[in-house]
Amino acid sequence: MARARTYRGEATRLVDRLSGRGIRRVTAHASIHHHPFFFVPAYDRAMRRLIFVSHRTGAPQIFFEDRASGDLVQATDCADLAEWSIYPSADGRFVYFTAGTGAWRVDLGSLAEEQLADFGDAEMRERGMVGAAMGTTALSASGDWWAVPVRVGTLTRFILIDTRRKSSTIILERDTLGHPQFCPDDEDLILYAGPLTDRVWVTDRSGARNRRLYARTDKWQWVTHEVWMPGARAIAFVDWPHGMRRVDVDDGSVRVLTQFPAWHAAPDSAGTRLVCDTNFPDRGLHILSLATPSTATQDRFLCASEATSEGAHWGGRFPYNDGPVAVEARQHTHPHPRFSPDNSRIVFTSDRDGHAQIYEIELAGIDA
Repeated sequence: MARARTYRGEATRLVDRLSGRGIRRVTAHASIHHHPFFFVPAYDRAMRRLIFVSHRTGAPQIFFEDRASGDLVQATDCADLAEWSIYPSADGRFVYFTAGTGAWRVDLGSLAEEQLADFGDAEMRERGMVGAAMGTTALSASGDWWAVPVRVGTLTRFILIDTRRKSSTIILERDTLGHPQFCPDDEDLILYAGPLTDRVWVTDRSGARNRRLYARTDKWQWVTHEVWMPGARAIAFVDWPHGMRRVDVDDGSVRVLTQFPAWHAAPDSAGTRLVCDTNFPDRGLHILSLATPSTATQDRFLCASEATSEGAHWGGRFPYNDGPVAVEARQHTHPHPRFSPDNSRIVFTSDRDGHAQIYEIELAGIDA
């Protein structure tokens, strides 16, 4: 296991059995691979590298595919990488991640690792496989600010790291806090998920303007998988399994985006389309057009995911009214599709062949 080891490219071309579209499989090793979570970019802005996690060395490590050569490069060599914490910077220079009780980044040019914060005696994440237990983090569009939830005892501390000064401060303490995301249009706005019964919250970087943005309409409404809509100062979220809604940050207005049963859905860079996976039943990956405000949003089938998509709890009513429940939902079994920065392709994960691998589908010929 050695940082900077380079593997020959493993990409192969496939044809989706249902749509007939070409798919590129990026990885092939008989081990777990996955790209970052669905609201985290998998590429730098210039599309020089595709960032992913591979378990091929026996432990999760950050890798990237060099787009020019097709080679796969191991970028980290640490024993305790939190694999869902990774966040590539838009300029392509760094990938940020947590490991053990520290906050780190790796320089993708030199592959030097640098520690930015030490959280001391912390659990780091809640127990489980979903939500706050995943340990996702958030990097601002400029790369100047990195937000990291840290579990300490019965509370979660929301820690803001200044990546230039390499300093950190606690801006909030809460009962639970997960899936942070900086607004792409305002770096003083951070979305995060509160308790499973009270999900959609926003704060500023100081933590002083912390507020609930959306409250459930009843105890059975299942609000999940929030994501910022670029150019709109608005947040889209899944109203599982009935479709998606959008809430405006400034006036609090809420409207239905689509009645299509999206599971994980992420926007393109213009905020005019969403790509989503599906579950119960798995209907594959789809693009949803948001060009016209309609509850009958036109969807375009992209391809079959053929992922196992673990999580039997998704097949029933909202299960968390009486507190957390243990679920078997290994996240690398979920597709988590996401547009590339130039909107030319979509990256997703599938364990269709027995091991989770990275796939891309090119969008040439598919109308915006």
